[in-house]
Amino acid sequence: MGQTKGTLLKVLVEQRHWRYVDFERHFRRAAAEILDGSARNLTVSESTFRRWTSGRVQGLPGPEARQVLEHMFGVDSASLFGPPPSSDLPAPAFNLEDEIAMTARDAQSEAGAAAAESISDTTLDQLREDVTTLAREYSSTAAFDVWRRAKQLREEAESERDRTQVPAQRQELLVLAGQACALLATSAFDLGSLDSARRLSRAAALYGETARFDPLRAFSAGTLAYIAYFQNQPAEGARLARRAQTFTGLGDVARRRLAAIEARAHAHVGDAPSARRALDVSRQEGSGLTDDLHDEVSGEFGFSTERLAMSSSSTCLLIGDAEGAEAAAKQSLELAASKPAASRAVKVVGGAAADLAMARMLRGDLDGAIEAMTPVWEVPRGQRSPGLLARTARVRRALAGAPYRTAPRAIEVAERIEDFTRVSDTHQLGSGAGPLAALEG
Repeated sequence: MGQTKGTLLKVLVEQRHWRYVDFERHFRRAAAEILDGSARNLTVSESTFRRWTSGRVQGLPGPEARQVLEHMFGVDSASLFGPPPSSDLPAPAFNLEDEIAMTARDAQSEAGAAAAESISDTTLDQLREDVTTLAREYSSTAAFDVWRRAKQLREEAESERDRTQVPAQRQELLVLAGQACALLATSAFDLGSLDSARRLSRAAALYGETARFDPLRAFSAGTLAYIAYFQNQPAEGARLARRAQTFTGLGDVARRRLAAIEARAHAHVGDAPSARRALDVSRQEGSGLTDDLHDEVSGEFGFSTERLAMSSSSTCLLIGDAEGAEAAAKQSLELAASKPAASRAVKVVGGAAADLAMARMLRGDLDGAIEAMTPVWEVPRGQRSPGLLARTARVRRALAGAPYRTAPRAIEVAERIEDFTRVSDTHQLGSGAGPLAALEG
């Protein structure tokens, strides 16, 4: 064939308003319909398409390509690669029914391909439910079991995120992976691995930042602040808690938690006025605002009134306010007792009881302190977190000091606290010495 300014093939392509990608898709579909074996995967490169339509072709294409083209256009291949007809000749017949049928097949095929790049709503619903359940069961679950389940959920969320290209699904999977990561951080802390807990909290915060989900960023920053003062960095803890309070989209529960953490950080520094101011903020009624993490998921992401009261009792002890500590600890225990046993957080009950014992010792009531310790012994070994062990260690130090160190009952309870610590999972895993030493020193 000689050189021409174009081909009939070019005219037919232009009539259909096809770009290369459209032509290539129709060519591939036609090949799959009429060819057998490996020839079914026949395709056309863009450079070949340009040559075919421009007329820069010496000879005809191979037999399979000719067969596909003739099937597509209903014209023999010699005519397709010949010059287009003169303008006064009618255009080749155009079969509208065939075009509609092919378009329908293409749409169905491409819709199926798009569906394959998403995950089912059922899968997403189940993953969301599993993360929420774990957060809500945290207070009654051993830290190691939380760790194992949270690890599996984070990996599942990441696996599903790799499978979908739907923006809304990828966004939610980021949030779910971040929530699982935050639960990993909390369980790592409860197992006494503070360095890993800090790293996981930062990873959870990064998930929140990537997903543009500030409640997760705020929760993670609060956990980082909590870890900071357990690692003898209370000023850093106060800074992190204050910064987290500037995030948008937070509900009253989130802000109450952050203010309580800030109060305790100030108390560790010995800044009583700042601690009291933050404590007052944490106890404010609020304006009825909620968010999708602290309120909707809740559980470990929440901050119950009894947990707030327990945190307040610890803050009061750190600034030397024994009366305020006793009142807050009693309030925490009363609030917890008003709940069904199944939903009662034993770590909170144990922590408040230890604070109550310490407050009574500060005013010289040894018998009252020993009585207050009763709920502490009921905390299972798998739920004896560094926070609880630090509180009981403080009681043990007081029992070993004047004026109690020679009292037989004080000696007995001090020894019982040592046993309580020694058989805890945190201690057994060999990772408890760091946080305990930080608070005992």
